[in-house]
Amino acid sequence: MEQLAFRDVSYRQGGKEILKDVSAQFSAGDFVSIVGPSGSGKSTFLRLCCHLISPTEGKILFHGRDMLQENPIELREKISCCFQEPALWGETVADNLSFPYQIRRLKVDREKILSLLARFRLNESYLAHDVRSLSGGEKQRISLVRTLLFEPEILLLDEVTSALDAENTELVEKEILRLNRKGVTVLWVTHNAAQSRKYANRLLTLENGRIQSLEGIK
Repeated sequence: MEQLAFRDVSYRQGGKEILKDVSAQFSAGDFVSIVGPSGSGKSTFLRLCCHLISPTEGKILFHGRDMLQENPIELREKISCCFQEPALWGETVADNLSFPYQIRRLKVDREKILSLLARFRLNESYLAHDVRSLSGGEKQRISLVRTLLFEPEILLLDEVTSALDAENTELVEKEILRLNRKGVTVLWVTHNAAQSRKYANRLLTLENGRIQSLEGIK
């Protein structure tokens, strides 16, 4: 059984068709790069994958069940997403990194937080930083740390290295690859042609809201 499957999915907004008749399936452990021109529906596709929006037509299945029947809170714990423009809340970095524990009613694991920060070359002092003072690249890395404190079944990434320099981009790529090798399914939207083929085993190309191809590349 596929882990995630789209069955003739279409999505319209304000009378405009963003995605049309999309069918695709993904297995546990896939690393899928999603490419296509701006406005082709890539970000909408990811938002459908994690039920931030619902299909206008068709079905999305998660482990064979209609995603609309899943408990939204439980689904968020299994399918995590990180977008190009990170949504950080509260006042400090610590507020953001304690949140995943609070919603699960768990004690904050400070050691795990510090360990994950270190992997992204962020030290302990960042916990006290005001989120409004962070650079775009720092916000992207903090958002990734928050997302990865609890490893999901499926990780959705939308241009998450767009504000990073080459060194930090490589750090993020290696961390995502490490998770994928542990069995986490990765769906990664990128405009970087080299990045799209660097680690992925499948390449999904969208154009004008339709899948042009879904090919194996390794």
